[in-house]
Amino acid sequence: MKKLILILLSVLSLSQANAQGKKTEKATFGMGCFWCTEAIFQRLKGVTSVKSGYEGGTLSNPTYEEVCTGATGHAEVLEINYNPSVISYEDLLEVFWKSHDPTTLNRQGADSGTQYRSVIFYHNAEQKALAEKYKAELNKTNAFGKKVVTAIEAAKPFYVAENYHQDYYLKNGSEPYCRLVILPKMQKLEKVFKAKLKN
Repeated sequence: MKKLILILLSVLSLSQANAQGKKTEKATFGMGCFWCTEAIFQRLKGVTSVKSGYEGGTLSNPTYEEVCTGATGHAEVLEINYNPSVISYEDLLEVFWKSHDPTTLNRQGADSGTQYRSVIFYHNAEQKALAEKYKAELNKTNAFGKKVVTAIEAAKPFYVAENYHQDYYLKNGSEPYCRLVILPKMQKLEKVFKAKLKN
């Protein structure tokens, strides 16, 4: 009887661990400089972590300096872990589309180059379908007044950026770049997505 109880407890704890392990899903977006965009997704309810990094290129373990040349083919991206029972992938897509200009090819504001391209790296067929449907609807309704050029591609190896790029706005909020470029994006986030923000 003791053995049976131990086996049942083992199975229960394993299934609970599996259930907990499946509580988060991953989304990967490129939308210009990751310093600007990381802070936006960190504020959303249901987002458990955001890592700045590089994806979509040909070089393994690229450095920031290498990515900045544009020669590696990587985009600056965010790898977002989120709890889909709190925030949906559709909600993340809405924030993505409304937090940058998806109509400019290889450019966001003053930043230009392929590393700043607008791109969604999908992790499964559902994410691909949702992203393509949303993009098609934006173009059909001419939501931005210009064609959305965001690329939608299968996820590729993600390389975490150097430590000084992580939590950039949280660590450097008083720097001129943060006040001039990132703060307005955060203020827009407060207005447009107030209900989705962490307290």
